[in-house]
Amino acid sequence: MITFSQVMQRIQTLLEKDNRQHIYNKDIAYALELTPEYFAVIKKRGKIPYEAIAAFCFTRQVSLNWILLGQGEKRLCKKDENGH
Repeated sequence: MITFSQVMQRIQTLLEKDNRQHIYNKDIAYALELTPEYFAVIKKRGKIPYEAIAAFCFTRQVSLNWILLGQGEKRLCKKDENGH
């Protein structure tokens, strides 16, 4: 079963690598383009914001499978100039 805390831990891990500093809930909220208040509500309810996570993965070229399930590579391979 996918849990809120596992998903957010993987997002936090990515953000810490990118920023090289400790990441707080508000930082995760802003990265997902959510308000800290809304993030606190969904955290309390254990509700995973799938749409926000999908957008986060798309813009940062991160594997949705890795974020949600912990499977596969973290980063997606970028295409070269020839589209390969």
